[in-house]
Amino acid sequence: MAFATSSATLQLASSLHGEALSSSSKSNIFMGRPVTFSASTLSGKQLHSRKQLVVFSKKLSGLAEAMRIKRERELKITTKGIRSPPLRRGKVSPRLPVPDHIPKPPYVGSNLLPEIASEYQTHDSEGIACMRAACELAARVLDNAGKLVRPSVTTNEIDKAVHQMIIDAGAYPSPLGYGGFPKSVCTSVNECMCHGIPDSRQLQDGDIINIDVTVYLNGYHGDTSKTFLCGDVSDPMKRLVKVTEECLERGIAVCKDGASFKKIGKRISEHAEKYGYGVVERFVGHGVGTVFHSEPFIYHHRNDQPGHMVEGQTFTIEPILTLGSTECITWPDNWTAVAADGSPAAQFEHTILITRTGAEILTTY
Repeated sequence: MAFATSSATLQLASSLHGEALSSSSKSNIFMGRPVTFSASTLSGKQLHSRKQLVVFSKKLSGLAEAMRIKRERELKITTKGIRSPPLRRGKVSPRLPVPDHIPKPPYVGSNLLPEIASEYQTHDSEGIACMRAACELAARVLDNAGKLVRPSVTTNEIDKAVHQMIIDAGAYPSPLGYGGFPKSVCTSVNECMCHGIPDSRQLQDGDIINIDVTVYLNGYHGDTSKTFLCGDVSDPMKRLVKVTEECLERGIAVCKDGASFKKIGKRISEHAEKYGYGVVERFVGHGVGTVFHSEPFIYHHRNDQPGHMVEGQTFTIEPILTLGSTECITWPDNWTAVAADGSPAAQFEHTILITRTGAEILTTY
């Protein structure tokens, strides 16, 4: 489950709930702020350097605009004829019960979004073992949920199956009741970027669907998602799904003790841009462990955010790529986020553990 960001604030995905944290999401360069100097304090060489900087900045601005125009032209060709009818909200059934003996996260019972923990989720050997167990369960549940994906199956049926698998393992489905979320899993179809609520809509031949599973086991959360193909999917959408997974892999590859968080977004953006895909900036990864969401916030686009990874730390990386606009619209349910232009979106997510020499993917088995 990702966060939603704006240029001035960092918010949870359900931004209408009104809780926000102050954060700068872009450096001066990316915000386009001018670099100013006092002319009286500049030498001749410095003035010459300043002129060079202005010329260089104009060249960068022109290049960015040219790339934007080129991408828009390519997208008109790429997306032509592959869009399904717009998503419509189906019937949402009542939330499913959880046995009393299963431990529940502290936010259950309140419709308010929990405070975002500022502490990084860093673990000792015992905590790492608990994280491995929770993440392995999440991975198994996700893979089994993916086997249900086929035309005519409803996302509500997927939710019921996920719910049952989780409680049968003695765990709690983390999304259920988080900030009032009514279901046990997120199911995001086609242009839905993330946080789709399972309902009575049947999957159609050619759909893509992201299934986002988080479990709470023995006091620890394990969080993962994949985008699955339903039936005969078009080649452009298959390519989008494939490249999105590759972006996740490349983001993980730069992670290790001491590495800067901003390397993740740089590597993901570089790969996505090779194929002309947009990287959604609004939704970010997050720390995960004994709490569902904590700092650090993991940006998937180019950024200049400070901070370095620490051995024993756990967090998610969960890029969303689109075939069109990276802007989104949130439905009145306060959760479902869909691409503003209706173009398809794909997402993949892993929970990882930072080690001295790299990163261990925990959401696997």
